[in-house]
Amino acid sequence: MGGQRPDHTLQTTALVNEAYLRLADQTNPSWQNRAHFFAVAARAMRQIVVDYARSYQSQKRGGGAPKVELDEAAFVSPEQSKEIVDLHEALQRLATLDSRKAQVVELKYFGGLNYDEMSEVLKISRITVRRDWEFAKVWLYTELHDTA
Repeated sequence: MGGQRPDHTLQTTALVNEAYLRLADQTNPSWQNRAHFFAVAARAMRQIVVDYARSYQSQKRGGGAPKVELDEAAFVSPEQSKEIVDLHEALQRLATLDSRKAQVVELKYFGGLNYDEMSEVLKISRITVRRDWEFAKVWLYTELHDTA
């Protein structure tokens, strides 16, 4: 959400509200600590962003014109919806190769955690988190921009 216009507060608010509803809807959540909660919240936010992007891309009723809810219109632009779905699919591929690196991306990109927080969540050193992030960035860039 950081790359969006600063006056679009509904975007972040809609995301946080939806994530809260999903997290609060759980019966007897078993969060082990603060770090585990942030990991679960980051995963929820990733799924929300991907769901919105996919729903925007899907064909709707009404003569081919897409039906867009107010929250969706403020949340995901047409240009971003394909990028978000592509990122999600690339993250799934990365997770099959190295799940920890995919978790680092998820925590940083969707959860907004810094290196120290990610280190606490994943129970690895800060430098390992940084290396995983650097590797994942390059790998994802290659995956997302490979035209061959």
